[in-house]
Amino acid sequence: MPELQQLFYRHCKYILYLLSIYVLGWGFTSYKSIFMGLILGTSVSLFNHWYLVRKTTIFGEAFTSGKKVRSLGTLVRMATVILAVYIAGKYPDTFHLVSVIIGVMTAYAVIMIDFALQQIFKSHE
Repeated sequence: MPELQQLFYRHCKYILYLLSIYVLGWGFTSYKSIFMGLILGTSVSLFNHWYLVRKTTIFGEAFTSGKKVRSLGTLVRMATVILAVYIAGKYPDTFHLVSVIIGVMTAYAVIMIDFALQQIFKSHE
């Protein structure tokens, strides 16, 4: 699974860059609730991505050794998203709900963009 770890580290780097831009946006603009929502949602997205990679690695190891694996942790990932949306609903002055939802989708957008770029660069070799 070294390819999966390599992909995850690259995605993690991109998401952390985005988070740093969001922190700068929170600090230097008047759109504090929007950037706080993006920070919360993107943090949850990064956690969910890390958790899925971890569970996929465990699943791969169990499959190769012939053991049984229960799940890939879908319930835990859904619960973290529900918690983030609950927090945004509980504190609407601090977290913008739509920004939280956009932030939750950040890892998926990063994965798709990274995949597209890798395919473009492969075709030019």
